[in-house]
Amino acid sequence: MQTIVQKYLANINWSITPEQLYEPIGYTLESGGKRIRPQLVLMGCALFDSDFKKALDAAIAVEIFHNFTLLHDDVMDHAEMRRNRPTVHTKWDENTAILSGDAMLIKAYRFLEKIEPEKLLKVLPIFSEMALQVCEGQQYDMNFENSEEIGEDEYFKMIRLKTAVLLAASLQIGAIIGNASTEDAHWLYEFGIAIGIAFQLRDDYLDVYGDPKIFGKKIGGDILCKKKSFLLVNALKTAKLWQKAELKEIINSDALPDDEKIAKVTAIYNTMEIPQLCEKFINNYMDKALTYLDKVNARFPKQPLIDLAIQLSGRKE
Repeated sequence: MQTIVQKYLANINWSITPEQLYEPIGYTLESGGKRIRPQLVLMGCALFDSDFKKALDAAIAVEIFHNFTLLHDDVMDHAEMRRNRPTVHTKWDENTAILSGDAMLIKAYRFLEKIEPEKLLKVLPIFSEMALQVCEGQQYDMNFENSEEIGEDEYFKMIRLKTAVLLAASLQIGAIIGNASTEDAHWLYEFGIAIGIAFQLRDDYLDVYGDPKIFGKKIGGDILCKKKSFLLVNALKTAKLWQKAELKEIINSDALPDDEKIAKVTAIYNTMEIPQLCEKFINNYMDKALTYLDKVNARFPKQPLIDLAIQLSGRKE
């Protein structure tokens, strides 16, 4: 499925005018990535229909939409690297990244238009609601950067909207195109929410503890941007008064070099066993995901989807 998606994307011609608008789109889509979300569309369809390629246009729409969000995210986060390459606003400029991102969003809807009309009536509201929720999640994420502390419930609400709903909607859209029942499409959506949360928790973990060559981004970016990741939220929640004061002082310091700031915050996380807590939550959400998937009455094997979920969460089993 990943190969099919890659070939489809590679055959889209972005060498059109004005090149200043379309060249960054081609650059973004050719940069790779795991193509997780379009795979989920195809896998959602494949649970109910052996001809999963009928969901390919919807899968491409989802992938283009996802990459549109990354262009704008990188501008807002001032990120210099994405997938081991300069971000669009770094290679070109911020105005280019914003406008090319806007064009990608419109192109995503153009691919949705290729779905057969009967299915499009069901898919379009799901896609549009998901797109709006992703924007809401991003806004919460930005709001949290200026908040001294946020609660765990607020954090999970944010990552559900910013990350999980896109994975969940991908599966649900694929299932609808594959003629799944409303109930089966619902449980597949809930499965997607759970694995999406586990996936974001893993991403939070890797931002501090990952290998930058594999992760594709600079380690410690969330710390430098003061993002309220799972690690920081729970460190502030469980810290003793002196630890909390120290943590806030380090994060808000303009005098400390970036590397030293990352190292000091990481040391506090280690002392408080925050990485172990993160692993526990990842496993809990994976267990929820598998419970939801059990409720889906699929026509074809679920194991490939289980394998992908385990891979996304990083769980060793």
